[in-house]
Amino acid sequence: MKNKLRYLMLFVTFGTAACSHAQPKPEKQTQTKPGVISVVLDRDFPDPTVIRVGAKYYAYATQASSNGRMINIQVASSTDHVQWTYEGDALPQKPTWASNTQNFWAPDVFFDAKLNKFVMFFSADPNELTGKWMGVAYADNPLGPFIDKGTPLMKGPDFHCIDPKGFVDPKTGKHLLYWGSDFQPLRVREMKDDWSDFKDGSEATAVVFPGKDKTYSNLIEGSWLDYQDGTYYLYYSGDNCCGDNANYAVMIAKASDPFGPFVRLGESDHTLNSTILVKDAAYTAPGHNSIFDDGNGNKFIAYHAIEILHKEKGRVMCISPIQYKNGWPVVTR
Repeated sequence: MKNKLRYLMLFVTFGTAACSHAQPKPEKQTQTKPGVISVVLDRDFPDPTVIRVGAKYYAYATQASSNGRMINIQVASSTDHVQWTYEGDALPQKPTWASNTQNFWAPDVFFDAKLNKFVMFFSADPNELTGKWMGVAYADNPLGPFIDKGTPLMKGPDFHCIDPKGFVDPKTGKHLLYWGSDFQPLRVREMKDDWSDFKDGSEATAVVFPGKDKTYSNLIEGSWLDYQDGTYYLYYSGDNCCGDNANYAVMIAKASDPFGPFVRLGESDHTLNSTILVKDAAYTAPGHNSIFDDGNGNKFIAYHAIEILHKEKGRVMCISPIQYKNGWPVVTR
C-alpha cells in the first residue's frame, strides 16, 4: 500500500483541463539507448494505449500537466508511430461523478465498428473520494472529445477498479473487460455489446494472481490482451510503477480461452520469472503496455519508462518491436 500511496501523491494537482489542438508540433525524440527500450515521446505520458486508425496512430495516456494546465486524458497522433504530435485532451469534460477531482488514469481506447464509435474506458477519483471508480466514454473522432456515459461502470474500493482493457473475442464475438490492481488478481467479465455495462448474469473471473513469481509480482496490474495464432496472451505489469522506488516490468501469461486458465511464462519454464521487458542501463521501470500492429503483420509494444538520469520528466512513452517466438512474445530492437 505504501507503494501505491506514493503513486497517488504523484497526481495531487490543481486546476482544470483544457483542449489543446492549435498548431500542434511534433515532439522532440531521444536517441535509442542500449537495450530494447526506445523512447518516442519524451514527456510524461504514462500508461500508453496505442491504436491504429487507417494509416494513422493515436496514443492515449494518464493525466499530466501541459503548459501549466491539467490534461485529463492525454492524446497524441502519428503517421509512423515514431514521430508523435501532442494533441491535448481527449476527455476535456470531466464526468459528473468525478467533476470535483483530478485523478484520471490509464485509458483504454478502441474503435467499435458496430457502434461506429470510439470507446474509452478509464478510472478516476469520484467526488465522494471513496476509491477509484471506472468510467466509459464515447466519441466520433479518435481525438475526442470523449463523453462519459453519465454513470460509473464500477466503484472501488481503494484502487482495485483501474487499468481496464476492452477486448472482443475473435472466436465467439463476446465483449470482455479485463482490469485489476490493489494487490488482488487480474479479472475478466463479459460486457454488453454496447460496452455500457456488464452483461446480465455475468460474473468476474480471476485470471492471474499476484505473488506467484520471484520478482515484480507483489502487485500486478495493467492488463492487456492480445490474440495471436489461436492463443490469448495476457500482458501485465508489477510491482511499483513510479516514485523514488519505482520497480516495474512487463510480464506475460497465455491461455487457449480468454477466461483462462492462464499459464505464466515463469510457470511454464519453471523459472518463476515471467518478465519479458525489464529496465536497462538508461531507463528503469518499463511497464503498463499496449500492443498494436502496423497493418503489415508487424506488432509493437508501447509502454512507459523512467529515464534514470532525468526522473523529473516522469514516465515517457516508448515503443519497441515485438515478435512471437516459440509460443511466447519477445521484445526486440
